[in-house]
Amino acid sequence: MTSSKTIRIAAAILDRADGMTLLVRKRGTTAFMQPGGKIEPGEHPALALCRELNEELGLSIDPAAPSYLGRYAAPAANEIGAIVEAEIFRVEIAAEVEPAAEIEEIVWVDPHLPLALMLAPLTRDHVLPLLWGGRRAN
Repeated sequence: MTSSKTIRIAAAILDRADGMTLLVRKRGTTAFMQPGGKIEPGEHPALALCRELNEELGLSIDPAAPSYLGRYAAPAANEIGAIVEAEIFRVEIAAEVEPAAEIEEIVWVDPHLPLALMLAPLTRDHVLPLLWGGRRAN
């Protein structure tokens, strides 16, 4: 019997007022995903999210600002055999963002249009459907 490693993360659907959503690609990887990262032992998911957004994108987010959307699990994009268990939050931002820390590339996308990007399973199977309201983009 094989046991999968579970990686607990907090991740954000970062939206702008124009409806565009931010995706990031970490250095040395190919899949785009939501910004965020690992939750430290004993750390509240919203605080982990704010810490990660500051480290990865230079964003200062009030811990009360993110709206909690739920917990979702999917195969990890960058660790073979691992499962990522994500606490997903939504945050609307107006600030400019720049990649920092391990983020190599950022892209603003219209989540309602088909995307010609390699997506992490969590993004593809759970996050984008949340944005579609259960309807898949054609």
